[in-house]
Amino acid sequence: MTEIPPLNEEEIARRWQKFVHVSPYNRELNLQSDVVRPDWCAIKIEYQDALVGDPQTGVLHGGVITVLLDVAFGFAIFVKLPAFRPMATLDLRIDYLKPATPGRAVLGGAVCYKLTSELAFVRGCAYHESPDDPIATAVGIYMFTEGRPVISYEEVPR
Repeated sequence: MTEIPPLNEEEIARRWQKFVHVSPYNRELNLQSDVVRPDWCAIKIEYQDALVGDPQTGVLHGGVITVLLDVAFGFAIFVKLPAFRPMATLDLRIDYLKPATPGRAVLGGAVCYKLTSELAFVRGCAYHESPDDPIATAVGIYMFTEGRPVISYEEVPR
């Protein structure tokens, strides 16, 4: 396991940005870190016409919200880990409460509230202005996997 040197929040966000863009889908969505704290991480996706699920209403496709939350959950785990570990989404439950407002950016916020040697437990929500007014809420469990990660800390330039 590769040890993470102590980093400030800005450096953590910069390194995470490199990791998240390993996925072509995440690159296409242009996900950006917004908040980086051990107790709350948030990423943002700007509104794009190409991501609309219903052209008549202009509402983002639900799959975009799912990806946003899945990636935000991974980010919250990333911030808590003392060393990078590859992981897989084991369980993700999302309750969609209302459609995202057309034309507005959406944030996905999360906290990793429990880590074990094999699992990470997270919760969070998608929102516009405040997590107190969510578009969707979610909980997830992530399983750490064996093998070499797609990218390691050494491969991410400082």
